Amino acid sequence: MLTSALRGLTAAFLAVLPVAAPTPAHAAETVPVAEAVTRLPIATESREGYDRDAFRHWNSGADPSDGCSTRNEILISEAVEPPTVGPRCRLSGGSWWSYYDQVWVTSASSLDIDHMVPLAESWDSGASSWTAQRREAYANDQGAGASLVAVTARSNRSKADQDPAQWMPPAAEAHCRYVAEWVGTKLRWSLTADETELAALQEAAGSCPDQQVTYEPVA
Repeated sequence: MLTSALRGLTAAFLAVLPVAAPTPAHAAETVPVAEAVTRLPIATESREGYDRDAFRHWNSGADPSDGCSTRNEILISEAVEPPTVGPRCRLSGGSWWSYYDQVWVTSASSLDIDHMVPLAESWDSGASSWTAQRREAYANDQGAGASLVAVTARSNRSKADQDPAQWMPPAAEAHCRYVAEWVGTKLRWSLTADETELAALQEAAGSCPDQQVTYEPVA
């Protein structure tokens, strides 16, 4: 009887203990962009088996209770002048700065949410071996400001699934930031780079001596 009672008390005590939040794999690091590039693992790329539908997006976002998808949560968080949020998270008004092409946008429908490292590129670089849950987390990542960015549809569709060896933002003044965010995203998700991509990143980083990269690896 006493043993059973003690077990019951122990179970009740454990039941009210808070559940520990998952901890990141490593603490956030900030390093010069040239050093960050050297931390990228090198591997050949393969797009075999790629299907965009393997990355579920846009899901219910970081706050499922707000009724907004990840796309709209990003639009709200990146707005310079906040939009009005109506029923079913319909956005009206507001303004955004598209840093790829250095233009102001005043209509949410004129913006795309760009995956800094495109879904296809992430597949080539390691995501092909991930679980569906990890791919969904990647496709909706709001844990780092660089992962998803609101930019003009024109610039995003010009980029498509190309890496920095093939495409850079049309505005030259955006290049250092873009390279830093690309490298930071790959390091955050432990994605690889191929030799051509690495060479392009090294060349670009050489022109950005003061640019820093901050990233926090995902467990």
